[in-house]
Amino acid sequence: MGKVISLINQKGGVGKTTTSINLSASLAILNKRVLLIDLDPQCNATTGIGLNKGEIENSIYNVLNGTCEIKDAIIKTKYRNLYVLPSNINLAGIDYEMEHNKDNPSFIKTDQLRNNLEKIKDQFDFIIIDCPPALSIITTNALVASDSVIIPVQCEFFALEGITQLLKAIKFTQQKLNPKLSIEGVLLTMLDVRTNLGVEVVEEIRSYFKDKVYNTIIPRLIRLTEAPSHGKPIIAYDPKSKGSAAYLNLAKEVINNNE
Repeated sequence: MGKVISLINQKGGVGKTTTSINLSASLAILNKRVLLIDLDPQCNATTGIGLNKGEIENSIYNVLNGTCEIKDAIIKTKYRNLYVLPSNINLAGIDYEMEHNKDNPSFIKTDQLRNNLEKIKDQFDFIIIDCPPALSIITTNALVASDSVIIPVQCEFFALEGITQLLKAIKFTQQKLNPKLSIEGVLLTMLDVRTNLGVEVVEEIRSYFKDKVYNTIIPRLIRLTEAPSHGKPIIAYDPKSKGSAAYLNLAKEVINNNE
C-alpha cells in the first residue's frame, strides 16, 4: 500500500508546493510510483507540474463532492512514474459546501479523501498531498487520509511562528480522527547561506524538533522559483542545479526512512 504523506504548514510561502512538486518528481526519478495530489484551490502544484487547469474536466473537487471516481481524475504526467490528481478553482468553496450541505450529510465527513484513497493506494509507492496554507476542513481531510506529514519550515526570523498551532492540529487529529498519523519529518527550506540569520534558524529548528529534521536543507535559489512557471519540476528544468541535487537527496532520505 502507498505511503500517504501530506505537506502541511498553515503559513504561506514556506516552500510547501515547491517541495510537493519536486519531492514527487524526485521520488519518481528514483523508480517510485508517485501520485501528487493538489489539495490547494490556488492550483499551483497542478500548473507547476505542467497541466493547464482550464482544461481539466475532473479534479480533486469532483472526487470530494462525489461526482467523480478518483480513478477518473488521476492524470499521467509526461514524467515516468509520476501521476497527478489536479485541483481547480472550484475547490475554494469546498469548505463552505462541506459545512452547509444539509441534503447530503455524508459530504461533511472528514474522511472523504481517505475513503477515496483506499481505492487506489495499492497502485502507488508514495502519495504526496500538497495542502492549502490553512487549517481548514480540506486540510483535516488530508491529515485523516495521511500516514504522516512533512512540515516545511522557512529559514527566516519568524520560522516557528504558528508551529505550535499546527502541532496542536496534528495532535488533535491523532487523538480523535487518525491515531496512526505521525510526523515524517521537518524540512528546512529557503536557506540563504550568506546570512548569519539562516544558520541561527537552522540551529533553532534542529533544537526544537531534534532528529525529526531532515539532513537535507533546501537552499534559496532563483532556478527553483523559475521552474514552476515553465511547468516543470527542477529536475527537468535544470537537472544539474543545486536545487535538483537537494530534492534528490531529500527523496533518498524519505525512501531510506521508509525501508
